Amino acid sequence: MRSGKPLPRLWFVTDAARVPDPELVIARLAPGSGVIFRDYDHRARNALAESLAAACRAKGHLFLVAGDPVLAEAVGADGFHAPQWQLAARDLRALKVACPHWVMTAACHDAEALRNAAAAGVDAALVSPVFPTRSHPGAATLGAEGLRRLVAAAGLPVIALGGIADDTVHMLQGLPIAGIAAIGALAA
Repeated sequence: MRSGKPLPRLWFVTDAARVPDPELVIARLAPGSGVIFRDYDHRARNALAESLAAACRAKGHLFLVAGDPVLAEAVGADGFHAPQWQLAARDLRALKVACPHWVMTAACHDAEALRNAAAAGVDAALVSPVFPTRSHPGAATLGAEGLRRLVAAAGLPVIALGGIADDTVHMLQGLPIAGIAAIGALAA
């Protein structure tokens, strides 16, 4: 990776509505996994970020803060995750220059977002939703073939997200993805 850190193959994405105690999931993850702290509207977001950053350090996980590079810096995160809307709204190249040690990822839901993420110099893209998900009920999904097409044109490592669970992960076998990410499946 551009940051010099290895890219985890397994990622946990926080969602307080679905996984109220993310520290339990963090404690069970294989060492070297990645954690992306979303929970943008959490009433105690800063304190929770600090607590989760410490839990990740203790377990050897990579910890990224989504949407707020100032918070990422404050809690000593390993990097930053840009929601798709920030690909155009934030100068990620400048952030990469200011924080060259950070791992940076971006959420991407289509080919244009992937092009923007690659141009911004992020280390990897979380592409979603691959399969139907409780986080975004009724949203159009890519399926394995749609994901394959996006990966082929991505120009950067892709991590599959959305509906990744025991009954769907086998459908990703053989795809040239860098890893998988999940929310609820890792809490089960």
